[in-house]
Amino acid sequence: MTEPAPGPTAGQHDHKACVSNALAMASALCQRRGVRLTPLRQRVLELVWRSHVPVGAYEILDRLRVEDGRSAAPPTVYRALEFLMEQKLIHRIESLNAFVGCIDPSRPHAAQYLICRQCGTVTELDDGAVAAAIQEQARRQGFSIDRQSVEVHGTCGHCADPAGAATNHAETATA
Repeated sequence: MTEPAPGPTAGQHDHKACVSNALAMASALCQRRGVRLTPLRQRVLELVWRSHVPVGAYEILDRLRVEDGRSAAPPTVYRALEFLMEQKLIHRIESLNAFVGCIDPSRPHAAQYLICRQCGTVTELDDGAVAAAIQEQARRQGFSIDRQSVEVHGTCGHCADPAGAATNHAETATA
């Protein structure tokens, strides 16, 4: 299992470095893969990574209009999101119809997501044993999996512990 995405449970989290690292990794991966990370795609990726709270396409569109003065149309944002998903730079949280940054876009993986119902923060896990158990159960049922997405809704440690929530949780969730 890899470490979860640096979310509110990570203690002191440098979110600016988190976003900067994600953008640098995305640029390097796109260059290696021979695909273009256009300025708009990069900006959409930056907006997705702005926090560890999933963001919807229309929220991204609104941020582009308000913060950048762009008159982007919904199809433009959806095409950018589609590209970012194809390159495995972001994940779609199905139950929320929203997007979060991928903690390790350099390799394929079946992620699991812990979604806090109070603050909305998503922590990505990459537990091969969970993915393998699902694969095995599907095989036993004669079911062929196209893709896996495990979403677990509950309460994060910071929201469950009022003292912990007061420390740096708000900064992480909205940075």
